[in-house]
Amino acid sequence: MLTKKQHTLLVYIQDYVLGTGVCPSYEEMKVALNLKSKSGIHRLISNLEDRGYVRRLPNRARALEVLKSPDNKQQEQPAGKIEGQYSNNVVSLKNVTRNTDTVNLPLYGKIAAGTPLEAISNPGQNIPIPGNMVGNGEHYLLEVDGDSMIEAGIHDGDTILIEQCDSASIGEIVVALIDNDEVTLKKLMSKGERIALEPANKSFQTQIYSPDRVVIQGRLAGLLRSY
Repeated sequence: MLTKKQHTLLVYIQDYVLGTGVCPSYEEMKVALNLKSKSGIHRLISNLEDRGYVRRLPNRARALEVLKSPDNKQQEQPAGKIEGQYSNNVVSLKNVTRNTDTVNLPLYGKIAAGTPLEAISNPGQNIPIPGNMVGNGEHYLLEVDGDSMIEAGIHDGDTILIEQCDSASIGEIVVALIDNDEVTLKKLMSKGERIALEPANKSFQTQIYSPDRVVIQGRLAGLLRSY
């Protein structure tokens, strides 16, 4: 399933080629999707290429071939957004006895503990979680990709338990959606009136954003690791 921006770009490219006979330029695609830089277009095209929707034609400028038409009836969703505010795939633990019950939680895609990347919005599998690991609320799982949170004990390849929420306290580790397009795992901090997403690794820089660019989608509630 494509993210909203991937789907929008694919429709734009296909319509442009049908109307003009040539591919749009990266600048035209950037303007059409209201992005701040062409690097976002490069990334989206790479994602579409990886999924088999387009391919770049070598040694030719402005040359993209659409291999698969977009499904115009598909539901468009922001990248990383769990399907609906409280999807049926997100398990509520309100009625679970903490000491005895096991709950199957959906494992969504990877989340970046490094450079922000797109999270997959469809669950790949369900994983049983002991009820005593979690409190009340809506929960889901994500796989960590990267090592920017390693000093907080969160390693590349770990599975993290996330409590779904739309706000968090300063100092909490959160799932943050940036520019309605990319998702990252960082410590929530503030810098004046701006939001700071702070890594737990000295090799990475703190990311600073205006509040309108960041949406909190969950807070860290636990961690699972296979040895």
